[in-house]
Amino acid sequence: MKSHSTTILSVRRGGRVAIGGDGQATLGTTIAKSDVRKIRKLLDGQVIAGFAGSTADAFALMERFEGRLKDYPGNITRASIELAKEWRTDRALRKLEAMMIVVSKSETLLLTGNGDVIQPTDGIAAIGSGGSYALAAAKALLAHTELTPDRIVYEALRIASEIDIYTNSNIVVEELS
Repeated sequence: MKSHSTTILSVRRGGRVAIGGDGQATLGTTIAKSDVRKIRKLLDGQVIAGFAGSTADAFALMERFEGRLKDYPGNITRASIELAKEWRTDRALRKLEAMMIVVSKSETLLLTGNGDVIQPTDGIAAIGSGGSYALAAAKALLAHTELTPDRIVYEALRIASEIDIYTNSNIVVEELS
């Protein structure tokens, strides 16, 4: 699933995790909005989620994920798996075009409409049209600098915004430590 109009990136280092995203929403080849907030704190700030894809679809998924978090407080893996099951089996949800990255103090998970719940081995996850650029930049910054996770996320997203036409430099970063 390839989504346009966004890039979401999460980086984990030294007991801290940061997640960030740009603010661009695109309709076809036109920028519809440049300051969309695609990063949300959930469960009283214990979990942060970022979404890519159709905005309405992503909000619908975010709402369902938040409901699953309330069903399984403190267990984002179980909440994610339950959402993925529902996403795969519900006719209406199956048509949603969105992806999510969710983080807690101890876990990073990438959720897709294919029913995937992926935990990256290196603590870095990226989605969206500029995800590959941000991922490559984050891997390099993580390996060759001592930057904090929030700075790595910001700088990697800034680099992606200089390459990907669907990613802008209106960047929002949230961190858990």
